[in-house]
Amino acid sequence: MKRTILSIVVLFMTLNNFANRMANPIETNPFEGMWGLEVEGGGVGWLNVHQNKGFLDAEVLWIGGSVLPVSNIYLADKNTLVVTRTYDVKKSDTRTHTITSTLRVVKIGDQLQGTMTGPSRNGLEESVTRFTGKRMPPMPETPDLSTVKYGKPISLFNGKNMDGWHLINPESANGFNVVDGMLVNDPEQPKEGEHIWYGNIRTDKEFEDFNLKLEVNVPKGNNSGVYLRGIYEIQVVDSYGKALDPHNMGALYSRITPSVAAEKPAGEWQALNITLVDRHLTVIFNGEKIIDNQPAWGPTGGAISADVLAPGPIYLQGDHGNVSYRNMVLTPILK
Repeated sequence: MKRTILSIVVLFMTLNNFANRMANPIETNPFEGMWGLEVEGGGVGWLNVHQNKGFLDAEVLWIGGSVLPVSNIYLADKNTLVVTRTYDVKKSDTRTHTITSTLRVVKIGDQLQGTMTGPSRNGLEESVTRFTGKRMPPMPETPDLSTVKYGKPISLFNGKNMDGWHLINPESANGFNVVDGMLVNDPEQPKEGEHIWYGNIRTDKEFEDFNLKLEVNVPKGNNSGVYLRGIYEIQVVDSYGKALDPHNMGALYSRITPSVAAEKPAGEWQALNITLVDRHLTVIFNGEKIIDNQPAWGPTGGAISADVLAPGPIYLQGDHGNVSYRNMVLTPILK
């Protein structure tokens, strides 16, 4: 009888300790939560560490591409987190390599310091990239858009020249030109010779919260993007006829899937009406509301800053494909 009672007591204490750990994950793992990453040499990342399904897991964004689940994550010790991410590279018709990159992260005070280690592009040496991280600020409550007050509209493009815009990287080639009152990107590559690296352009001015209206024309098979405050990419791509996906036209790239497929066929002018308030996003695309006041939890691939509270520019992706923009008007939101 005593042995049975003792077993019950031990079981109760074990379950109680487990419940406490699940109820207080930050106390058991100081890395839990969302982190904005600043990568040495330029580039932005994002790391979300959690126990949403009862075990340690994470999603990661590393400079470009999508937010993806990690391959593995574990605590090497109470102050060191190890995260691996993998992807496949086809080397030949019969051989594919699985590339593994490892983030080793140390928490120092309220910040992270870490390295990303993996093979170099040529596969002949090891690449080590350093980064730092700060915990993302809490997400504000969903704003009441009916109470929002707007300032004076600002025309971002005058239809005559590129005044008010400049290349983010001045060493890149600029594929944007003004043609018949449109801002046209044509990143043409030579039939022979070296590849030309085209750049992205941004507004000289920076903005906080706003409404942005624009028209865009995407030829068949082409791709671009509109970045809000240099952080959040609204995808611009020929996705007419495709199933709903967070990489389709009008999506917050890899983060928020449109609720409705509102695309027109490639080559037609399409209208985007975008509102960003308190880190919440609303997108009306061709008259259809496809994102309804949804939280933007962190930066998207290609972001130029991880500081989601700071003002930033509108920037247009110029390194992907042909695209034309016109009638770009930003209306600031008054605080």
